[in-house]
Amino acid sequence: MSPSDYDDFAEAYSSDNDANLMNAHYERPAMLRLAGDVAGRRILDAGCGSGPLTLELRARGAEVAGFDASAEMIRLARGRLGDNADLRVADLAERLPYEDDAFDDAVCSLALHYLEEWEPPLRELRRVLRPGGRLLVSVEHPFVHKLVTPEIDYFSTAPWPLEHELRGRPIVLNVWHRPLHAMVRDFTASGFHVAGVDEPPVAPDTPAELLPEGLGGRTRFLGFLFFELVAVEGAGDGRGAAGGARRAPDARGDGPSGRSPAPT
Repeated sequence: MSPSDYDDFAEAYSSDNDANLMNAHYERPAMLRLAGDVAGRRILDAGCGSGPLTLELRARGAEVAGFDASAEMIRLARGRLGDNADLRVADLAERLPYEDDAFDDAVCSLALHYLEEWEPPLRELRRVLRPGGRLLVSVEHPFVHKLVTPEIDYFSTAPWPLEHELRGRPIVLNVWHRPLHAMVRDFTASGFHVAGVDEPPVAPDTPAELLPEGLGGRTRFLGFLFFELVAVEGAGDGRGAAGGARRAPDARGDGPSGRSPAPT
């Protein structure tokens, strides 16, 4: 599956993202809470999909730019945000089409886990952030893979195909399992300080019928892992580098999880 394959089911993919538990009531509200007061800040939405998070950030007063590998997703994002929005077709695994120090913050929702190698894209994100800028990242929680597939080697970086269904059409999202220590290693090697790690609850207004059975009134489950990273001045920004990273063919972000949350 290549980024252009998303063009075949982009509208169904976007509609699912707008309403499902894992994106609309869990990941996106958590990312907005981490972002905090964004009024007047320049923010890059890396792997923006059809732009739901981009729109929310703009509504909160941010000046937002976004990119995605799928041209059809960017078309849908333009329909959501307007023709004057700064939206571009670009690949997280390649050099980004932005100047150095162009943004105060960046968000990367459910995109990095499509990549086998993280350092090159992280260095690019560091390059386009000003020193002290924040990168907010969400990825598949690595403990989930071990819980649902006990036989795997947790400490290896390895393919993790996730089956999903959109309007009756089966698709497979080819993400990569990555142990927690490898994530932190790549963050710090790429010029970031890890300022926070979060395993958030669902949004307070989540419809009860969307919650998985067996939670017993709890609002947290193992789903995604969130990081707040801070760009260290003069470290790992990759200025002048060509960029590039090996990725699964469908390396793009803001997508459905392809599974139910793991009970704890």
